[in-house]
Amino acid sequence: MAVIPSERRPRGRGVAGILARPALFCLISALAACGEETAPPSPTPAREQIVAGHCEQREFEGSAFTACRYDRREHDIALFVEDQAGPLRSFDRLEAHLGERAADLLFAMNAGMYDEAGRPIGLYVADAVEGHAINRREGPGNFHMKPNGVFAVADDGTPSIVDSEDWAGSARWATQSGPLLLSDGAIHPRIQPNGPSLHIRNGVGVDDAHIAWFAVSEEPVSFGRFARFFRDSLGCDDALFLDGAVSSLWDPAAQRQDAYDSLGPMVAVFRRSGQ
Repeated sequence: MAVIPSERRPRGRGVAGILARPALFCLISALAACGEETAPPSPTPAREQIVAGHCEQREFEGSAFTACRYDRREHDIALFVEDQAGPLRSFDRLEAHLGERAADLLFAMNAGMYDEAGRPIGLYVADAVEGHAINRREGPGNFHMKPNGVFAVADDGTPSIVDSEDWAGSARWATQSGPLLLSDGAIHPRIQPNGPSLHIRNGVGVDDAHIAWFAVSEEPVSFGRFARFFRDSLGCDDALFLDGAVSSLWDPAAQRQDAYDSLGPMVAVFRRSGQ
């Protein structure tokens, strides 16, 4: 069974990294209930209002979010979960693992659910090597809230989000999580608009063939609001929930490195050489 913390605890480092992250843990099945209730609509920015930065602060329906942009035309992307000593579990360990390459890091974020040791419980592909096979089993918790999905990056850097049931291809990088927040602009059928299941959440959405947005809420939000944020604020048609409660961001430009020390897979986006 994958385990994820139920809430956040104060572990942020740096000017923008002081976030509340309590150290309580619970089985992933404890997060299976995603009952939501109706939320009033709110004005949303047009697509052209999106700032072409790496990470930016946004407010949506009264909640604060940070959104970070990956553009395959400008950036490189990679997934990390372990080194020769075992699972990395934190941005501190990832920074040490990256060595000199850390100077080119634009941002990093936790990227999918995992077991008690910190290893992925679903499809995981790193540099075209499959570390864990696709997981289509039934079960409790958010991961098994079908449809779930795969965030994948092709050899040319093209990002995509695919329903796990439809996965039949290969990728340079891939991580599986769940539930799917959006599929062709439609919100997951089991996600209601807004309700009592409130957590810090992070996820990824695909804007077009070039751009993926990685986002984390800066306060507890419902699944419904988080899905609408990707659709209505970031302009994504497809989006995937990556995790809740443990959601962490490393944004060097903002001097933020969230210090949660029990992470699983992590995604990192880098400045491409010469740019």
